[in-house]
Amino acid sequence: MILETFPVGLLQCNCTLLGDEDAGEAIVIDPGDEIGRIERRLTELGLKLKQILITHAHIDHVGGAVKLKKLTGAPILLNENDLPLLRMMDAQAGWLGIATPEVAPPDASLAEGLKVGLERYPAQILHTPGHTQGSVCVHFAPLKMVFAGDTLFAGSIGRTDLPGGNGRQLIESIETRLMALPDETKVIPGHGAITTIGAERESNPFLQGR
Repeated sequence: MILETFPVGLLQCNCTLLGDEDAGEAIVIDPGDEIGRIERRLTELGLKLKQILITHAHIDHVGGAVKLKKLTGAPILLNENDLPLLRMMDAQAGWLGIATPEVAPPDASLAEGLKVGLERYPAQILHTPGHTQGSVCVHFAPLKMVFAGDTLFAGSIGRTDLPGGNGRQLIESIETRLMALPDETKVIPGHGAITTIGAERESNPFLQGR
């Protein structure tokens, strides 16, 4: 297995390339920016991109998806509840003072329970609204790993003050979906350091005393 996570763009979104070197296939999660870098890495590794998975439709996570699709032909998957955020891309770019990237409706919706990933490395979608209404996490149960987008961070949780955010809903999503996972599950958040479900259960200040 090839697993590479690296920050991209102005807000340093964690983008992940997960590949099966034997099958020559890969997926990319949250290609928010620096698409040339991602495409070069796929070429260097000899991998064909099969899916582009977007955890939510904030510009730093989805901004490069269409460009990567044009380069690779891979379909874009995004939960349909975040379509209103795609339509606000001009406003999102304005918040950061950057150019508006090209966006388009996804090829399929990342609905709750959808099976995604690669044949040897399957994953299941967990719909975790709160940071946005279409926020999802990508759970690779056999690998004991979950890509949490901006739902859960090391020592923190996602912000809820942007359009589509809901604090009560976010905590409920974390408690019912993510805290139900085994403690040893590795959490790759949308920004910052990798953590585990057990570490966040024990010490995340937003989850204590509940």
